[in-house]
Order: sequence, then structure tokens, then C-alpha cells
Amino acid sequence: MDSEQELRARARKAAEDKLGFYAHLTAYILVNAMLIFIWWWAGGGFPWFLFVTLFWGIGLVSHAFATYSGGAFTERMVEKEYQKLKGKP
Repeated sequence: MDSEQELRARARKAAEDKLGFYAHLTAYILVNAMLIFIWWWAGGGFPWFLFVTLFWGIGLVSHAFATYSGGAFTERMVEKEYQKLKGKP
């Protein structure tokens, strides 16, 4: 069973991960809004900002997955590596 201190450390890590994701999401929204404005202000044309939006969006979705559903996956990976280090297949 986890001690109070271990639980607090895990909760802190989860909160820091979520804050990191929120910062990433905020930057994504602000930068892409600025790029769309620049595209519009320059007269439109080919929507080049979509490349940034799409590829950065893939990274953002990956970050969200790691933050919100990666906990169980991470725990399984840690256990697998632990068993390897102990010499069990």
C-alpha cells in the first residue's frame, strides 16, 4: 500500500502533467489564432497555417493522451521493465 507521502508525490506529478498540458493547449490556441490572423491580413490565399495547425495538433493530441490516459499505460510499462530487471520474462 502506498504511504501518504507517495500518494502526495503521485498527485503532485499528475497535477504538474495536467498544468503542462494546459500550457501547451494555450500556446497552441494563441499561436494558431495569430497565424490565422496573419494569413487573413495578408489577403488569404493558400491556407498555409493548416500545416502548423495539423502537425502541432498531432503533438497536442499525443500530449493529451499521455496526460489523461497514459497513467495506466505507464504503470504497465514500469512493471514490465521492473520484471525484466529482476530477471523474470
